Amino acid sequence: MLVPLLIAAVVGYLLGALPFGYLVARAKGVNIFEVGSKNPGATNVRRVLGAGPGNLVFALDALKGAAAAGWPAFLTYTPEAVRQNIPLYWGIVGLVGALLGHSFSCFTKFRGGKGVATASGGMLVLVPLSALIAVVVWTAAFFLSRYVSLASILAALALPISAWALGQPLPLIILALVVGLFVILRHRANIARLINGTENKFVKKSAAASAS
Repeated sequence: MLVPLLIAAVVGYLLGALPFGYLVARAKGVNIFEVGSKNPGATNVRRVLGAGPGNLVFALDALKGAAAAGWPAFLTYTPEAVRQNIPLYWGIVGLVGALLGHSFSCFTKFRGGKGVATASGGMLVLVPLSALIAVVVWTAAFFLSRYVSLASILAALALPISAWALGQPLPLIILALVVGLFVILRHRANIARLINGTENKFVKKSAAASAS
């Protein structure tokens, strides 16, 4: 059992480590680690390069999480494996690996994003209803506040609460809690700026350009 879990973790890490934000920005002649917030996540790419590249990065980062959480099911989906929750455990380990890979990528000197998109993709595979609730919370919080960080933090809180309220299996509730705490910890600098009133609201690139 240990070796398959290690394989799921390593594959998940390597999938998560794929630096799509860096690669998409590089294709546009930009080193995303040197501009904006210097974060390779979809939000910074969108701020710097616009909606198209930003949305592409979000989709690709979400796909990393979905693949890391979902591929074990294709190899282990037998009645006996399902009875023993093997696809579930492999998927959980794969997603945790992907989050670590995304945030600490071996391809970019262990720099990375905050894991929101990657977590979203993986949780949509493992706990789709809870993930959709978190998406709704994110959307509402963002459009009310225009703070991406605040929306992400509230969505991270909503994820384990909804998983518990919906009666998900204990391993998935624990996963949702761990993922939520991981995302919040990755936003600790944003939390400090929110408290200090210095956090930047999201402004469309075109609007920002016209204002300057």
